Amino acid sequence: MNITHALTSINPQSKEPLFLLLHGWGSNEHDLPGLLAYCAPGGDYASLRAPIEYGMGYTWFGKWEYDGVPTGESLDEQARVAGDAIAAWVKANVPAERKIVVMGFSQGGLLAGEMLRLDPERYAAAVSFSGFLAHGALPGDERLAELRTPMFYGHGSADDIFPAEEVRDMSAFYQAHATLTEKVYPGMTHSICMEEMRDVAAFLTDNGLTRPRIW
Repeated sequence: MNITHALTSINPQSKEPLFLLLHGWGSNEHDLPGLLAYCAPGGDYASLRAPIEYGMGYTWFGKWEYDGVPTGESLDEQARVAGDAIAAWVKANVPAERKIVVMGFSQGGLLAGEMLRLDPERYAAAVSFSGFLAHGALPGDERLAELRTPMFYGHGSADDIFPAEEVRDMSAFYQAHATLTEKVYPGMTHSICMEEMRDVAAFLTDNGLTRPRIW
């Protein structure tokens, strides 16, 4: 798997973190950059297009059991392949000294956490919007548990894409391996809301990844 398309806005002179944006099932690289206006205004970003065509958009996983959601060993394998492709793009396009905050929705939300697990030294934080978990062990899990990298996990109480036990597993894993900020939004389905964006803005500021806004 190779990533060949990315929408970027990068100032090579900037010392601020770069936001690595990973869209969800059936979407594309134009989906997430607009969110930064609410949580990291003016932030540099690289929004990657998943390599597999699906409908009018793209997907990170080519096989699934339902609604773009693989399970079991198939999920572990496909997440690892996608994570390796993302890591290769980062290595080729982002200077090693540049901090990266990886942020994704749904499939991309899983992969936001996956990148911490594959290379915990490389990523300063992760933001998972309505993500889920690949359960298989990864090489960086132990090191991630030592570093306790900041991670935000937001999801809606009415999100019926994943079984409740999958959400609990996602939460439990990152509570054990990262410094987790988890927020549940009453009535929200498989989506992102403005309250969540305010929470992400606070998470980024509290962890020194964006500057406080002066009103």
